[in-house]
Amino acid sequence: MSDPVIHPSAVVEDGARIGPDCEIGPFCHVGPDVTLGARCVLKSHVVVTGETEIGEDTTIFSFAVIGEVPQDLKFRGEKTRLRVGARNRIREHVTMNAGTEGGGGLTRIGDDGLFMAGCHVAHDVQIGNHVILVNNAAIAGHCIIEDEVIVGGLSGVHQFVRIGRGAIIGAVSMVTNDVIPHGLVQGPRGRLDGLNLVGLKRRGVARSDITALRAAFQMLAQGEGAFADRARRLGEETQSAYVREIVSFVLADTDRHFLTPG
Repeated sequence: MSDPVIHPSAVVEDGARIGPDCEIGPFCHVGPDVTLGARCVLKSHVVVTGETEIGEDTTIFSFAVIGEVPQDLKFRGEKTRLRVGARNRIREHVTMNAGTEGGGGLTRIGDDGLFMAGCHVAHDVQIGNHVILVNNAAIAGHCIIEDEVIVGGLSGVHQFVRIGRGAIIGAVSMVTNDVIPHGLVQGPRGRLDGLNLVGLKRRGVARSDITALRAAFQMLAQGEGAFADRARRLGEETQSAYVREIVSFVLADTDRHFLTPG
């Protein structure tokens, strides 16, 4: 391991903790409460500020602003945090804000994510692993984005919404309610139009589980009773771990309604 390489025009304030083999490019600004893990790369004109921790092997591209205070009028300067995991790629003009006291004080990003140019991650958001936000996607405050989710370009996710594991949001969609795991949402005012079959197949999910998911989706769409009642019946009848994942998601506590099958 070797010392970090810091361009002469970069500003790294006293107190910042810079890991070995990091590279900090021209005109970057790293604040005093920032921690960069080993082998992080800040290309140029990157701002990392606040009480922010960036995991190892993460690359941040030009003009990104990471760890700045929330865009929330209730914020009064309290000390809150941003935690970004390992091996993330954060492209140009991405913004990620620290948390708020009312939301738990922490915005958390998992590992192995791709955040394309112009994306926004607001205060108190919790994002899992292997998540992709396509260009100019915006995630509002307090959202939970589980593992392996893809949010299409120019799409917005309303505050407090949960998006379950493996779901995909089409481009130019507005998501105002919770999305079940492995769901497919598309349309200007997002509708739950099916399952993310392409994503399931890419991950090597067994045909039997995909068949079970399709049957479960049909029962959620057309079964008797309220949406939650249909989910409870599914939980009693299924042997598929993927279907049980949807059931657990639907029956968990939430601050939003659900996008239900059309």
